[in-house]
Amino acid sequence: MNRLESLSKQKGLNAYVSLSGTTCYITSNMFYIEVQVEKDGKVMDVKLAHLGEAPVACDDLVQHLRMKNYDVFGNILEDLSNVYQIPGNSEMKAKGYLALQALEKDLYSMSLLDRPQDVNRITEVLHGKVGHLVPRTGGTPMNIEFYVSPYQILEAELNPGSQVCGTKTVVTVEGTDTFHKLPLSPLLVDSQAGEDGNPAFSPLTDELSMDLPAFFVLKFHQPIPMSSSSIEEIQRLTGIQITGLKLAPLYELIVQSTLKEKCSEDLSTHQCCFFVSLPDCPKHCYFLNKGSEKSDLAGALVSKIPFSHPKCVPGVIEILRHQVAYNSLLSSCVSEKHINEDDSELLYFEVVPHKNTSFSVFFLHPAKENLACVIIDVITSREVQCHLHLNPQDPTLNSSDDFITRAMKRCMSVPVVMRAIFRNAAKVKADSETQDVEVDTKQKPEPPCEQMTDSNSLEESLSAAGQQDLVVTHKSSITESPKENLSTARLETPGDNMEKSNPTVSTETLCGVEESNSTAV
Repeated sequence: MNRLESLSKQKGLNAYVSLSGTTCYITSNMFYIEVQVEKDGKVMDVKLAHLGEAPVACDDLVQHLRMKNYDVFGNILEDLSNVYQIPGNSEMKAKGYLALQALEKDLYSMSLLDRPQDVNRITEVLHGKVGHLVPRTGGTPMNIEFYVSPYQILEAELNPGSQVCGTKTVVTVEGTDTFHKLPLSPLLVDSQAGEDGNPAFSPLTDELSMDLPAFFVLKFHQPIPMSSSSIEEIQRLTGIQITGLKLAPLYELIVQSTLKEKCSEDLSTHQCCFFVSLPDCPKHCYFLNKGSEKSDLAGALVSKIPFSHPKCVPGVIEILRHQVAYNSLLSSCVSEKHINEDDSELLYFEVVPHKNTSFSVFFLHPAKENLACVIIDVITSREVQCHLHLNPQDPTLNSSDDFITRAMKRCMSVPVVMRAIFRNAAKVKADSETQDVEVDTKQKPEPPCEQMTDSNSLEESLSAAGQQDLVVTHKSSITESPKENLSTARLETPGDNMEKSNPTVSTETLCGVEESNSTAV
């Protein structure tokens, strides 16, 4: 009881304990929470009542208190208070809560549009109009899970019993200095989408809406690095500016966000060189060219997205999916460790940004000293295209554009795909040497080997990549290697001296790879 009283006061709320000592009331002008406990302190029940509503049991709050998750319980108290942080009197605050309820009902109805009865959660996350929506229960606000990486899905397949947790956003309302017309009643006309496939809404009339000093927001647990173009697209869609943004090179923001997620210690976000270890493959060294603050390559950390109409949400979710898919590809090249533990052989790669959501990965040809390049274009969260470019005089790497694209969709990991390309190239080299010996002994040569990377090898890479031994170092470490000619100065977009690789690939091989990718979402 003492802990509840102290926590309530920290959050600006009042707390009262009954004379029996078994009930604690946490109150504000707009809501109250009733906590019932036994004499030994075991929590029996928690009820929440908003102004003018009957109390409802909150199993989520009961579990948090029984597990002594006081920090989580405190955050819920804070979220409940923030719902009512709207300028004006109690009636104005109550209208803001009413608008939030109307929005939640519309979003839930939209989540059911064209939704098969047996749809699984992952499919809903990646393809649902509003992702996988979990309605508000008790003190826990409505949340939307809108993206999960294929890499995470494969890791879950390789580790039965593990739970895949994707990127989420919380739906709530916040007070503002300006007025916005917010709906006070659900606006979705019916449960069927319109002729264009989009939901149909009733007009925002004075009877169904009210001008309030508030707007709806999608809030993120951790800020999401977003490109300037994505931010502008969202602002055009919602008609509301996202304020408080600080522009910086997008790649630097992605590195910063990834390191913060992976590390418990503080690391310099100015690091741009990362080492990635995979089994049966030399260690990879990735140099991330962070670009500049120019429009196409700049971005900002976005912690919330304001909007005023439920029709904006599906479009915003799709933009978010696209951005997070792009971020996850780049973050696959980033590591949390910063000590080079051995002097093993290294393969060098440079990741160079292009406009919008495309980038290049440059590397030295395995058999020659010329540069090769894979251009990766993240068209949508579900569509990625890859193109391999080689010097015309260099031998094939036995990895077609189609193979690389499907491998990338399968895992969304740059190191795993680069490993597959080098494996195929090594197989070609080995078979070529074998054929030379057979020709010398006047034996009939065997046909060239086809692409060898299948689902098992990709999954092997993924399983090990989930436990990567990644090392962060300074850019100067690259120049200490004999391969120092892989420098930023030489890494330009492929020009006349590069051409697309078009190796011969058997139908059987492509079908095999197709099968290996058939489970990718």
